[in-house]
Amino acid sequence: MKKNVTMQILSLTVMLAFLCMPLALNAQGSKSNFSGKWAFNAEKSELGQQGQGGRMGMGGGDFTATQEANLLTVERTRQGRDGQTVNTTSKYTLDGKESVNTMGMGESKSTATWSADGKSLTIVTKMAFERDGQSMEFTTTEVWTLNSPASLTITTTRNTPNGEVTTKMAYDKK
Repeated sequence: MKKNVTMQILSLTVMLAFLCMPLALNAQGSKSNFSGKWAFNAEKSELGQQGQGGRMGMGGGDFTATQEANLLTVERTRQGRDGQTVNTTSKYTLDGKESVNTMGMGESKSTATWSADGKSLTIVTKMAFERDGQSMEFTTTEVWTLNSPASLTITTTRNTPNGEVTTKMAYDKK
């Protein structure tokens, strides 16, 4: 009888270990979730030369992010130069495959890749367009990092004709 109880306890222990293993593996391989409504925090941001003219480019301002399975959707609302409200939606696949988004100046092509620890997401975007009869291509690299469940930093590096510009935009979850 004592041997039977010992075997049952051992069997139960082994079974619990196998049930808990996927949870432990999932916790190690989990990735940040950027979903939420995010409010721009100017005091915590580092805008550099880009912020001096008051124009935020592709970043800045409040936005909503929705992250589901293998897709990150970013919705922004901002004021256009003519005072009209401009809504933009960008979608990024989270598996390293190229995503195409239509912007005011044409199409952009982006690739999103996770860091090895899954804590940050790097989105590299290339956009080609013509200006004054000259073809141009801009490359932007954004690194999204959750500092806490309620704090997000997006570090953006842009290659421009005037050189490389880096900004750090801080956001607080609403």
